[in-house]
Amino acid sequence: MRLATYNVEWFNALFDDSGALINDRGWSGRRNVRRRDQIAALGIVFTALDADAVMVIEAPDENGRRSCVAALEEFARVHDLRARRAIIGFGNDTQQEIALLYDPDVLDVRHDPRGDPTGKKGSVDAPRFDGVFRWDIDVDTAPELIRFSKPPLELEAEASGRRFRMIGVHAKSKAPHGASNADQAIRLSIQNRRKQLAQCIWLRQRIESHLRAGDPLIVLGDFNDGPGLDEYEKLFGLSGVEIVMGHADEAALRLFDPHALQVRLAAQPSTARFYIAPEDRYLSALLDYIMVSPDLRSKARRWRIWHPFDDPALYRVPELREALLVASDHFPVSLDIDL
Repeated sequence: MRLATYNVEWFNALFDDSGALINDRGWSGRRNVRRRDQIAALGIVFTALDADAVMVIEAPDENGRRSCVAALEEFARVHDLRARRAIIGFGNDTQQEIALLYDPDVLDVRHDPRGDPTGKKGSVDAPRFDGVFRWDIDVDTAPELIRFSKPPLELEAEASGRRFRMIGVHAKSKAPHGASNADQAIRLSIQNRRKQLAQCIWLRQRIESHLRAGDPLIVLGDFNDGPGLDEYEKLFGLSGVEIVMGHADEAALRLFDPHALQVRLAAQPSTARFYIAPEDRYLSALLDYIMVSPDLRSKARRWRIWHPFDDPALYRVPELREALLVASDHFPVSLDIDL
């Protein structure tokens, strides 16, 4: 079985309110990319992935007028994908949903959120992901109220008679958006990192409960973080990714992703490529992961980052190489696993 996670930049901008693709020469949400070119590129990438399930990060919007599921299933129909059924959990108001696009002939999937709903005061004990988490993130003895702008997608899945759980994640960005000077950028970066770490602590509480219960678990998505990614990590001791994986816990309670372990080496893998306009260059970062519980590690056969400049097999296929660059500012990550 092949599972993947893929952050598709402004997927929502490619659909109208009925869920139909807007296959024209208008500008997409991506810099200097036409809608029809992004649609064609995504079709090539999803077809090449040929995954049994893709956790789509920044999936099309879900609201009173638009349906994320309808849009994704229309996309799958147009491109004749095996992964043709879609499911979401708690919608959000960012126009960037978390959804699973999957092959119903291979997988049975249902939304299965855990934790208790909360009121405005929140809870310190892993509340439901559409609730409020109460946690002191700045060590002033006054707990902050933390919310997910994009609540993680909790799924119970079954393949070939084996049940396992999946959690799709899009953690808070640490980028200091809106800063007008260096001092503001520092303050916003620290504030955003605190919130991102609190979200990761909340997520880790849920993960631990599954691992202690013996649930086979796969956690995948865009964490907007990684070990050694920026200078602010020294201020907090650990990255959000290390917290989620259970860096300091016993082996039975740790998740595994091989790319997270390589990041401190000189040659670092990357899953995203962002254009920095003032400097006229690209910034690469490792942000996307597929983490597995200890009982699934021996069944995992291959993790792959679909980066056309780092993977020679991808680079040698010009059509796919160009499609990966046009489709999104992130590259898919896939896992081949025996379930």
